[in-house]
Amino acid sequence: MDTYASPASALRINGPRLWQRLMDLAAIGATPLGGVRRVALTDADRAGRDQVVAWMQALGMAVRVDEVGNVFARRAGTDPSRAPVATGSHIDTQPNGGKFDGNYGVLAGLEVVQTLNDSGVATAAPIEVSVWTNEEGSRFVPVMMGSGAFVGAFSVGAVRAAADVDGHTVAAELARIGYDGPHPCGQIPGSKAYGAFFETHIEQGPVLEDADLPIGVVSGALGQRWYDVVATGQDSHAGPTPMPLRRDAMRACAEVVRAVHALALAEAPHGRGTVGHVRVQPNSRNTVPGRVDFTVDLRHPTEAGLLRMDAALQAACQQIERDTACRLEIKLATQFAPCAFDMSTAVRQAAQSLGLPHMDVVSGAGHDAVYLARTCPTGMIFVPCKDGISHNEIEDAKPEHLEAGANVLLHAMLQVAR
Repeated sequence: MDTYASPASALRINGPRLWQRLMDLAAIGATPLGGVRRVALTDADRAGRDQVVAWMQALGMAVRVDEVGNVFARRAGTDPSRAPVATGSHIDTQPNGGKFDGNYGVLAGLEVVQTLNDSGVATAAPIEVSVWTNEEGSRFVPVMMGSGAFVGAFSVGAVRAAADVDGHTVAAELARIGYDGPHPCGQIPGSKAYGAFFETHIEQGPVLEDADLPIGVVSGALGQRWYDVVATGQDSHAGPTPMPLRRDAMRACAEVVRAVHALALAEAPHGRGTVGHVRVQPNSRNTVPGRVDFTVDLRHPTEAGLLRMDAALQAACQQIERDTACRLEIKLATQFAPCAFDMSTAVRQAAQSLGLPHMDVVSGAGHDAVYLARTCPTGMIFVPCKDGISHNEIEDAKPEHLEAGANVLLHAMLQVAR
């Protein structure tokens, strides 16, 4: 094989082959409405992993599995001293998920490897493709579990002890499906796990489709602050209790929803504010609610912006307490710092060399790349998805967009690996 020295326009991935692999993987755990149910560490996840590992081995890659079930496949480089240039994502899905979320990032990586194999191209640095465990977090908490453990955000012991609602632990389920790997999780002390990491992904939002552009160069991911809130008032009869004398916890909740919407709009264009889960007590048609438990999700691309949103939320809640005679207890449940991707230039240059129209975008969702960015230079590539819909059985993407994103991945990786 010849060391890579051809112009960026010389190599292209095989789009129909990538699409066929996506459809073949989607058949494992397929739902009647055309989606995929392949929840982490279930039998369907095992079948999906087995298929992906078989593809990896057929490409001549060396496969290893770590103690939290992360799967790594390596194509050797010509320089053993070089840290691998890696790509990957996840293949677990939401309970009623789609064909492309996560899966595209893994299979685009395999397509890169097969393109290099077919073209007889050697890279100085090894190429590695990873499958991260439980990115979705729909069965086990925390979300992005495998990549988080890999970079040390979570202890391996805590991850393996995490249990689902039925009491099944990660450790037990890994053993049951045959993916309780022998390799330690994380990089070897004193070594560098990756020289760079790239992740391709459907956008899961409407920006690229609205702009009619095939490629998003992801500059970073929004920071997040999640809160659990309890509004406490007084249960009372809906008829005899006059409006001015009510301590209506649902009214307090509604005012917080209004405030969350306003404080996010004040941080346009990238501020986000969501109340996504509400539980009302006593939940009776003719009773003024005395308690409402709900969540608040705030997101912003900078830590300063997150702190401004937090301050605005706290101030609004204090005023709402005075206005409604209810008590509001706010607890910070979890937080993720804003993330900047420092391989954006490589992604942008790859798109330019291929003549692909593109724009810079910010990811509003969490991804495995967010954790990898803590330990190595990282980049993300977005492609459009239909109507911006994801985490849904109707999730869809155009084959030509998926092909374009994989070509950008190929040439971004080659910039670093050669």
